[in-house]
Amino acid sequence: MNEKTYLKLIDAAKAATKNSYSPYSKFAVGAAVITKTGKIYKGANVENASYPLTNCAERSALFNAVSDGAKNIEAVAVWTSRGGVFPCGACRQAIFELAPNADVIVNKKGGGIMIANIKDLLPYAFCLE
Repeated sequence: MNEKTYLKLIDAAKAATKNSYSPYSKFAVGAAVITKTGKIYKGANVENASYPLTNCAERSALFNAVSDGAKNIEAVAVWTSRGGVFPCGACRQAIFELAPNADVIVNKKGGGIMIANIKDLLPYAFCLE
């Protein structure tokens, strides 16, 4: 994938923040994933008063894609108003499971993007094989 595609994916992640349900942290996060065919799926963080039940935007986007039958997820984008926020450990594991070769793209504060492969973000991922 190229930078133009990644910028499009970041824009989709930014748009997803409008659906964030974050009344406790006030920290809206949007995510978007893209498949090999170019289909984009979005997700937002959804908080819960029982904090462990909160779902991150990255997993929301991934689960949305998988629930729709998507295969071959190639990249995951994360957007926050703060910028520079990479996925948490649980999301890294979920990305590795569902998109083991994916690039992870995050927005920088003030513009631009940062890119890292999931294998670099989670070098010792849990795997049953």
